[in-house]
Amino acid sequence: MPKISEARRQARRAEIMAAALRCFARNGYRGTSMADIIAESQLSAGAIYSYFASKKELIRSVAGSVLEGREHELDSAGEDHVLEPAEIAITLIRGLRAHAPISALLQVWSEASVDSELRVVLNDVIGRVRTTICQQLEIWAHTQQTIDDPAAWAQHVTPTLLALVPGYVMQTTLTDNFDDDDFLRALPELLRGSA
Repeated sequence: MPKISEARRQARRAEIMAAALRCFARNGYRGTSMADIIAESQLSAGAIYSYFASKKELIRSVAGSVLEGREHELDSAGEDHVLEPAEIAITLIRGLRAHAPISALLQVWSEASVDSELRVVLNDVIGRVRTTICQQLEIWAHTQQTIDDPAAWAQHVTPTLLALVPGYVMQTTLTDNFDDDDFLRALPELLRGSA
């Protein structure tokens, strides 16, 4: 049997994780079985289990992948120009919106509240995202004459800016008639007085 390339292997992993995300969004984490993920992916059980030994391993990989992608997007966006606080939040939210069913994020976060291993994974990835946000905020703070200590200010406001993301996810998922585009348009107005 021919050996598959690493690129093909990564593509197959991504395909399985996307199928799992769709199932989690539709049925919830607890309501999704490996059989559901197998059916959604249209792959054999053997193919799925050769990549992921269990649903728990799969959700850990999905969570890590979704959040790590946002870290890279922030780094890339900050290469072109200094990101304002609202741009940081919008970049995170748009990245989540483009790469994961938003309702599945609540499922992952909910599961992390009772699964200590998943919580460790999320803490690690969220910690790296938080560091990236803090770095971007500090760069912006250096451009503001009203901020005396940009590093301290960035450390202080990072958790609050990061909290906008789960607030968006919760409202998108749970609030009827929530206008997510209006939420994004309002962020610059809200954060204009960030300093």
